[in-house]
Amino acid sequence: MNPKNVIQFAHLIEELKLKKRTGWINSGIELPESISDHMHRMSLLALLAPPTLNKSRCVEIASTHDIAESIVGDITPFDGISKQEKHSLEADAMTRIQDMLGNTEHAKHIHELWLEYENCSSDEARFVKDLDKVEMLIQAFEYEKSTLLDVGGVFL
Repeated sequence: MNPKNVIQFAHLIEELKLKKRTGWINSGIELPESISDHMHRMSLLALLAPPTLNKSRCVEIASTHDIAESIVGDITPFDGISKQEKHSLEADAMTRIQDMLGNTEHAKHIHELWLEYENCSSDEARFVKDLDKVEMLIQAFEYEKSTLLDVGGVFL
């Protein structure tokens, strides 16, 4: 893999550290988690996958499930963008990421992991999709506990 492409990719995923989760901003959370914060906790929780699942695959899916948001941002159901349009925007972003990485096997693998998650095409992807919701509930509880704000509107 071309080192220049790796550096470009590293700069792109920096966006995940900088971009805050839209739902929490809209709920009035003063210091909301970043997309990267969310993905990191997801990856660690995926280590607890049941033995019937491929734990490594779960961690890989959790580590990449929101990577397109480095380009399109964190789109919520309240943004007026349909699920189909969101998927299309994110699919285009994933193609850009794959192209950025030179269509290498690594790039294709990252894209395949994202597709697997989006399409819930494996037990591991379905587990991570459920984990995504559980992680959001845990985060909401933590925000409500620490700020006394009602963030339940995120779930409506």
